[in-house]
Amino acid sequence: MSGRELAAHGAAPLLGSLLLGSWMLVASLLGAPQAEDNGEKLIKGSDCSSCHAVDHEVVGPGFSDIAKRYAGQADAPEKLAAKIREGGGGMTPHPDLTEAQRREMVKWILSQTGIAAARAEAKTYAYTLKDGSSVQLDFPLFVEGKSPKVTKDVFHGYQLYNSYCYRCHGTDATGGQLGPDLRRSLGAGMRQPGFLSVAMTGRQEKGMPAWAGFLSEDDVVHVYKYVKGRSLDLIASGRPPSEQD
Repeated sequence: MSGRELAAHGAAPLLGSLLLGSWMLVASLLGAPQAEDNGEKLIKGSDCSSCHAVDHEVVGPGFSDIAKRYAGQADAPEKLAAKIREGGGGMTPHPDLTEAQRREMVKWILSQTGIAAARAEAKTYAYTLKDGSSVQLDFPLFVEGKSPKVTKDVFHGYQLYNSYCYRCHGTDATGGQLGPDLRRSLGAGMRQPGFLSVAMTGRQEKGMPAWAGFLSEDDVVHVYKYVKGRSLDLIASGRPPSEQD
């Protein structure tokens, strides 16, 4: 092999390394996925997300709101770590987490300042009730142009309801001996946030379990959408036809 060939052969690995390094730099500048923060991993691995979202209230306040509330407080890490450990005010205690883990979670929560909720322009869906009146909802019950086929969200809500809720609240949300008729609760003015709060935290004095940690926020919202359709008598009893059929 000639000297020129040896030089070219030796330069190949170096050139490859330079190209790889350049690609990694470009990828990072273009927003390549970054490793999750350890505190964020701990939060996602616990039941925190059942009651808290980053940028809006679920059962408890959003993490960004918590960060704003404690901004500038030197003892914020100690206060929040103690809150995670001891719970209270409807919050579940987490004594099983180590102090180091709680500190990591708090560090991430306090970093969520300036996180704004990305709210799409509100869209409403009009439906005509059996008495001829109309109602406006902020979510669709049916697949566009394919009524009475319900959306995936509503059908998922039906499946969850008839797996977990019917025992107390009756099949097809018609009311039961152990729980109230949810159609009447929604008809009396209960909105999604109230429905979500009750479902997640439960009502121990009435024997209702808390579903936080078992059902996600989306799960309960889907149940709400199904029950709302039933309360308006827009969704019939039984298994509703869906877009998957």
